[in-house]
Amino acid sequence: MGPFHVRIEVGNPANGEFHWVEPLADTGASFSMLPESFLKDTLGLSPTGTRSFRLADGGTREYGIGEARFRIDGEERTSPIIFGPEDRYLLGATCLQTFALVANTTHHQLAPAPELTL
Repeated sequence: MGPFHVRIEVGNPANGEFHWVEPLADTGASFSMLPESFLKDTLGLSPTGTRSFRLADGGTREYGIGEARFRIDGEERTSPIIFGPEDRYLLGATCLQTFALVANTTHHQLAPAPELTL
């Protein structure tokens, strides 16, 4: 059990072109992260700022941050995206919350959130 990979689409909010990715659905990660080269070269995105993040090993690191368009099960929303290293494909909690989804680790799938809070 634990994190698992999901197949979703991600794109540039300005042009509507989407590309398939298979990030790790990781509710322990606040934001989604994809490789900087993919975001810049494939999607044409640029960071709108930088932010310092605490890593799983306890250290901190600064990354570029921007907005990407996500498509999950036919629905589209924008959500923050972190410009990460080449091997990092994460679908974080903020994006899942934007779609009102939870990570069902038993069945390795995304599912509608049972209850939404304001």
